[in-house]
Amino acid sequence: MTHPLTHFDAQGEAHMVDVSAKAETHRVAVAAGEIRMQPQTFALIASGTAKKGDVLGVARIAAIQGAKRCADLVPLCHPLPITRVKVEFELDEPASRVLCRAQVETLGRTGVEMEALCAVQVGLLTIYDMCKAADRGMVIDRVRVLEKQGGKSGDWHAD
Repeated sequence: MTHPLTHFDAQGEAHMVDVSAKAETHRVAVAAGEIRMQPQTFALIASGTAKKGDVLGVARIAAIQGAKRCADLVPLCHPLPITRVKVEFELDEPASRVLCRAQVETLGRTGVEMEALCAVQVGLLTIYDMCKAADRGMVIDRVRVLEKQGGKSGDWHAD
């Protein structure tokens, strides 16, 4: 039986998984997360009047860049030819939070879950960075994979 943690070999040493025998398929992953903040901070983002400019516009570009640079940040990730990154932000005024959702796609031999997670994290970190002068108590939370499609293991959707 193979070990369920594929990044370790039989001797327990970390390694990059060999995906050369896998078929190239269309792969998709969707991840999401949120950042909660004070109502005044939320108002700055929603109105577009934050001191550093268009917070969500910059965060969207940062999230896309985060997906593209995932293999530079996570040591055992494969660098992938990403074919699409879609990032959406949703403003939830009653909860004073911004939700981020990223969909990443590739035609490759391994999935893009890590790239989708990285996109969400970098997007939310950028919101924090741009607004920290107004609110250092913001909380990034609930970052998770919502779904993945493609590959030998098939499709998966979070409950």
